[in-house]
Amino acid sequence: MSQRRDIVILGSTGSIGTQALDIVRANPDRFRVVGLTAGGSQPDLFEQQVAELAPAFSGLGEEASVEAAAMDCDVVLNGITGAVGLRPTLAALEAGTTLALANKESLIMAGPLVLERARPGQIVPVDSEHSAIAQCLRGGSPEEVRRLVLTASGGPFRGRTRDQLGDVRVEDALAHPTWSMGPVVTINSATLVNKGLEVIEAHLLFGIGFDRIEVVVHPTSVVHSMVEFVDGSTLVQASPPTMHIPIALGLAWPDRVPDAAPAVDWTRAETWEFHPLDDEAFPAVALAREAGERGGTAPCVYNAANEACVQAFREGVLPFVRIVEIVGDVVRAHDVGSTTHLTLDDVLAADTWAREAATDLIRQGSPA
Repeated sequence: MSQRRDIVILGSTGSIGTQALDIVRANPDRFRVVGLTAGGSQPDLFEQQVAELAPAFSGLGEEASVEAAAMDCDVVLNGITGAVGLRPTLAALEAGTTLALANKESLIMAGPLVLERARPGQIVPVDSEHSAIAQCLRGGSPEEVRRLVLTASGGPFRGRTRDQLGDVRVEDALAHPTWSMGPVVTINSATLVNKGLEVIEAHLLFGIGFDRIEVVVHPTSVVHSMVEFVDGSTLVQASPPTMHIPIALGLAWPDRVPDAAPAVDWTRAETWEFHPLDDEAFPAVALAREAGERGGTAPCVYNAANEACVQAFREGVLPFVRIVEIVGDVVRAHDVGSTTHLTLDDVLAADTWAREAATDLIRQGSPA
């Protein structure tokens, strides 16, 4: 039996945080919560969590998350959504704690900055796709890897042409066919920006070139990603669409948590379909590759501009198809500057610039 781990959960009232607490409740002999933080959008739920778990530290807001991330513990689960997760990520790495990372934005924003602070193996990916890749990579050495294949559900608009996306409403974009996630991540899945972010994340986490990272549409979300090796074999990680498995692995890595979630039922007929990505209808992934290959602060700009555009879409002031168009305009208008000596100030300045540039374009309705 593994020794019980002390864990800190950042974003405890969100989708990742609440599912992480499911894992904790089911495994009290393996995990003890010593820190809880949340953004503050659900204060009643947060109070209930604190009362139930009695952590040594709890608090609302970014500063509380930074403080909690620096606590003496075994694992920090960063389940915060958005750029606000960057400082807690850096705090956990500087404390030397294992970082179970669901906040992909912090890695996207400041990849070189984050990686230079992380010791080998300190970051454990919690995104289902990257958790799947990490599991598959156990099946071969790094030099045996030919390419990574990320699967995408295709979101609620899979199969539509670009012309058919013109009248998409917010409630349509929030109706994901296979996953239950927060609103920002769900909309990012509908635009496929989320998959674009994951391509950049895969490049940073696993050191694989963008030309060796592919995306394939897999509507049922049973295969979470794949690794193809040089001999032609491909390893896949498969399970029903649930975040409990990657979250449990993030908390227990490299060990597995028994019965974290139900397995595939092999007594039932099962068909796995895979389709090529339609880059014309959903250009977000190609744009992410462009930003990732430019390096420097370009990925940060991609993420920040998107966050501004998603908020405008949710407020009803920006059409769905304009989200990625404006993100592309902002990314291409950005001067990435140095790509080798990135500082936190560089990242924060680029983040602010991108949000302002995107907001200006939303107001103007014209290209950069």
